[in-house]
Amino acid sequence: MIVKMMKYNVVLMASDADRFIESLRHLGMVDITTTGWEPSEDDRTLLLDIEARSKALAVLAPLKDEPTTATVAAGSVFAAYSDAQRDIAHAKGDVARLQKLCEEWEPWGDFSVDTIAKLSAAGVALRYFVTNEAVFEEIVAALGSVQNIVEISNVGGMVRFVVIGNGSDELSIDAQELKAPTMSLAELHQTIDERNATIAHAEETLVACAKQQAEIQHELSALKVRLQNVQINATASTAAEGFLLVVEGWAEAANTDAVDSLLNDTPNLVYVKSKPTEEDNTPVKLKNNRFARLFELIGGMYALPKYGTLDMTPFFAPFYMLFFAICLNDAGYGSIIFALGLALFLKGGAKMRQVSSLTMICGGATALFGLYTGSLFGMSIPDLLGYPSIEESPFFDFQGKFFSWALALGVFQIIFGMFLNIVFKARTFGITSTFSTLGWFIVLVSSCLAGGLQMLDPSWVIPGFTLSSTAYYIALGVGLVFMLLLNDIHRNPLLNFASGLWDTYNNITGLLSDVLSYIRLFAIGLSGGVLAQVFNSLAMGLTGLDSGIEQFTVATIFQILGATAILLVGHGINLFMSSISSFVHPMRLTFVEFYKNAGFEMSTRAFEPLTDEE
Repeated sequence: MIVKMMKYNVVLMASDADRFIESLRHLGMVDITTTGWEPSEDDRTLLLDIEARSKALAVLAPLKDEPTTATVAAGSVFAAYSDAQRDIAHAKGDVARLQKLCEEWEPWGDFSVDTIAKLSAAGVALRYFVTNEAVFEEIVAALGSVQNIVEISNVGGMVRFVVIGNGSDELSIDAQELKAPTMSLAELHQTIDERNATIAHAEETLVACAKQQAEIQHELSALKVRLQNVQINATASTAAEGFLLVVEGWAEAANTDAVDSLLNDTPNLVYVKSKPTEEDNTPVKLKNNRFARLFELIGGMYALPKYGTLDMTPFFAPFYMLFFAICLNDAGYGSIIFALGLALFLKGGAKMRQVSSLTMICGGATALFGLYTGSLFGMSIPDLLGYPSIEESPFFDFQGKFFSWALALGVFQIIFGMFLNIVFKARTFGITSTFSTLGWFIVLVSSCLAGGLQMLDPSWVIPGFTLSSTAYYIALGVGLVFMLLLNDIHRNPLLNFASGLWDTYNNITGLLSDVLSYIRLFAIGLSGGVLAQVFNSLAMGLTGLDSGIEQFTVATIFQILGATAILLVGHGINLFMSSISSFVHPMRLTFVEFYKNAGFEMSTRAFEPLTDEE
C-alpha cells in the first residue's frame, strides 16, 4: 500500500534557512521538494566530488579485510586513494605498452641500444624489416649482391631482417619497415618489473585506505548534506525581496504530530498543513507485508506507483514468484538458487536481506514446481521412480499440457488486473467511470467460464452456463451494452457506439497480443529443460557411460571425471542463462501486460526525508 502523506508549506526568514533545515534533518521525517533544480558550475563540482567518493567506497569495500603493512595518514585517505588509483592506471598503461614492445622486438633477440647508437654515430645505419619467407628470398635474390642484408629470425614463416648501410642509400624493398628500437629487451623487462612494483605498492595503499574508509564515508555524508542545502535554497521560493523563504515539504500522515511540534517550536516561522491534491508531485513511500515487501525491489526497477493510485506490489508478487518457477522449471536448479539465497542471507548482512530472501522464495518456488512437473537436473523423476509414463504418474506433464495452461494464466492475470482497475476507479471516481472496462470484464469472464474452462479440461463444464446457453448470452449482452452504449454516460449514445466499436477493435488486438505473450512461460521452461536433457545425453554419450559400467577400471574413473566436467559446465551455463530469462521475462509480463490492464500510473518521486547521514 501507499503511505498517506501530508503537505507542508513553510514560510521562514531566509537567514534562518540553514538552521531550520538542520533541525528537519535531525527529525528525519520531512521530504523537502527540490523539483526543477539546475546545478551551477560549483554545484557540478560538488556532484563530481560526491560521485568520486561514492565510487571510492565501492572500490574499497571488498578490500577492507585484506592484510597490509601500508599506512595512510589521517585526513588524507581520499587523496591517498586518488593518487593510488592514478598510479595504478598509469602503470598498467605503461605495462601494456611495454609488453607490446616486447612482443614486437623479442624475435630480434637481445641487443644493445648503446651499440646501435655507436654504429649510427660511426655512419653505420641499420634499417629493420619484416616480411614473409617467399618475399624475403626474392629480396635477397634481387638485392643481396648490392646490399648488406642480414636475416635475424624466422618465426612462423615471417622473416625479420636488417639492411646495413650508411644512411644515404635509397632502398625500395617490398617489406614492412619497423622503427628502430629505443630500449633493449633487458631494459624493457626491467621497466615492466618497476611498473608492476608501482602497481603492487599502490594496491597496498588501497588496502590501507579501505581500513580507514570511514573517513571517506564521513566526507561523503558532509558533501551530501551540502548538496541538500544547495538544492533546497536554490528551489525554494523567495518573498519580501529575499528576506522570506517559502519551502514545500512532505511528511507521513502518521508522523505529523512530531513535525507539527517541531514547526510550532521554531520561532519566526509560519506553516500551512494540507492533504495532497492530484496536481501535487507527492512523494511516494510503500508499506507492505513481509512477503510483498520483498518484491518492492522488482517493482522499483520500473517505477513507483503514483500517489493516490493503487500499489500493485502485493498483487503481482505471487504471479512473479510463480512465473519465475515456471520459467526455470527444475527442482535441482531451484534448490541451487535457494541455497545461493540462503548463503547470501547468512553472509551478506542486513543490506542483502531483501535480495537474499527474494532469491530464496523464488528458488524454493522453483524447486516445488520442478517436483510437480517431475524435473530434476533435466532428468525425469517419473522415469527414475519407475513409472511407465508421466501420464500414469502423479506428476504434471509440462511438455504436453502446459501450453494451454500458460495462456490460461495470462488470461487470469489480465482479468485480475482489469478487476483491480475497476475496483480502484469505482472507489475513486464512481462506478459510472468503469462501465467500459466493466463491460470488457463481464464479456471476458463469462466467455472464459462458458468456453475457456473446457479447453483446459473437457469435464470442466458449468451446468447451465455454456457457449450456447441463454445465461451466457445474457451476460454477453450486458457486457456489450456497457462497452458500446454506456462507456461514457455523459456523451451522445451514437458517439458512444462509434467509440465503443473503435475501442473493441483496439482491445481485441491488444488482448490477443497480451495473452500470447504468456506463451513465453511455456517456451522458456521447455527450452531450459530440453537443454538440461541435451547436456545429460552429451555427458553420458561422449564418455560411453550411457551403456552402463560392465567392469570398473581406471578408464571408468576417467569416464566419470569426463562426464562430471561436462555436466558441471553444461548445467552451469544452462542455469545461468535460464536464471536470467526467469528473472527478466516475468518482469516483462508484469510491467507490460499486467500493469497496462490494471491501469498502473507511475510516479517519478520517492519519499526521501532529510536525515543525518551519519
